[in-house]
Amino acid sequence: MKRYFVLYAATAIALMATACNQMPETHDADVKAIQDNEVQWNQDYASKDVDKITAHYTDDAVLMAPGMSATAGKDAIRNLGKHLFSDPAMSLKFHASRVEVAKSGDLAYTQGSYTMTMTDPQTKQVMNDHGSYVTTYRKQQDGTWKAVADIATSEVPPPAPPATQMMKQ
Repeated sequence: MKRYFVLYAATAIALMATACNQMPETHDADVKAIQDNEVQWNQDYASKDVDKITAHYTDDAVLMAPGMSATAGKDAIRNLGKHLFSDPAMSLKFHASRVEVAKSGDLAYTQGSYTMTMTDPQTKQVMNDHGSYVTTYRKQQDGTWKAVADIATSEVPPPAPPATQMMKQ
């Protein structure tokens, strides 16, 4: 009788432990949600709606873009967006070639390429940039995904310094 009790107790504990460790399988849905989010984010950039663009970030997000200091916090990112979109030539498009979701289901990242057009503040000429990006996402309480770190690196070489600067060196 004791053997049966121990066997039943061990089986019950094993079943409870297994049930507690099982998480609902949401990987494919999470990948799709992140892909859909980035499609919407591109549309928001096309419309130049700074509030909609900023809504894709968490309050404590960090944006790191080529040629500028890291921008920390949603308000600072919003202010940067207002500044960037004061340029009529400004446009940004990006596309993920990779979407990875952690097994825990609370963190993810995308990796891909971007193209950007803007006016060079020094030369006043329209310039085209392209490069790579990585965006880290955190799943929110409501199930949506928001960017916590957004990092881009340009593949366009910086312009050569003017000849007068080179002669001084």
